[in-house]
Amino acid sequence: MVYRSNNIMAYVSPGEDGKLFMHQILFFQQTLGMRVFICGINEKPALLKKIFNPDKNQFNGNITPEKLREFTKSALPAKALEHFSFRVKTGKRLPLLIRQSDKGGYEFMIVDKSNSGSSLSPREIDKLINYSYCPVMTLHENYPVKEIKKIVVPVDVTQSTRKKLLWATYFAKKYGAKIIIVSALTLNLDIKKSLVYRNSEKIKTLLSKRDVECEVQILNAHEQEKHQVILTFIRKENPDMVIIRTHQESNLNNTRIGKFVSELVHRCKAPVFTVNNYIPAIPDEFVLQL
Repeated sequence: MVYRSNNIMAYVSPGEDGKLFMHQILFFQQTLGMRVFICGINEKPALLKKIFNPDKNQFNGNITPEKLREFTKSALPAKALEHFSFRVKTGKRLPLLIRQSDKGGYEFMIVDKSNSGSSLSPREIDKLINYSYCPVMTLHENYPVKEIKKIVVPVDVTQSTRKKLLWATYFAKKYGAKIIIVSALTLNLDIKKSLVYRNSEKIKTLLSKRDVECEVQILNAHEQEKHQVILTFIRKENPDMVIIRTHQESNLNNTRIGKFVSELVHRCKAPVFTVNNYIPAIPDEFVLQL
């Protein structure tokens, strides 16, 4: 089976803020061997942004593919350019990015979560993750990725884990990384007698059969919020990537992303890779061929 298109899309606003972000994009391009489509969006900036961040918005309304190429050339080694393509869209950036996630043919999308003058706001990122038709990877420009040797995968036993684990397997095999399955147990039970433990051990066995090193950590979250417990664990472990599935906590509000996911995305400095129910899974045949 041939796996789709092997293309990544990265939303970049050219400027000084974007150069560090570009180096992280290059890391994933080089190690995954995918082609990167750099997307620029011409959107009229809000009045306050024009007043308080004039330098950071100098390209707004005047981005061209040529300027994106020159910006990329100024940020990355010249030989890297052969693996990059450039697209410019005009309109409101969030609807455009969601449309690109559906029609662009990308394996996943990369966006900057550092909340700089040119990056998406936390609220925009939440909405993008919420409605995206492809996985979204969020990177923080001030915390560069140099290797991926440890991947944390928070697991909720009430959710399907197949898509998340296929992506975790993909990244683990590409980078030779170890996966840590982590779950927060809210009930005051013997951990080894819990459903969480049994399901996590099944996941560990599944990954071991795929030759992926894996360990299971069950955390006691009694009288604590789950995201706080997981974030404390992540800070302690200092993983190189986190892979999560979006929660369906807020269907009444027409949103699929809950507080758990939002907190992990914005408070975790490592890359966070999100998938949801509406995203097709990687074919098993593709993962098994790695």
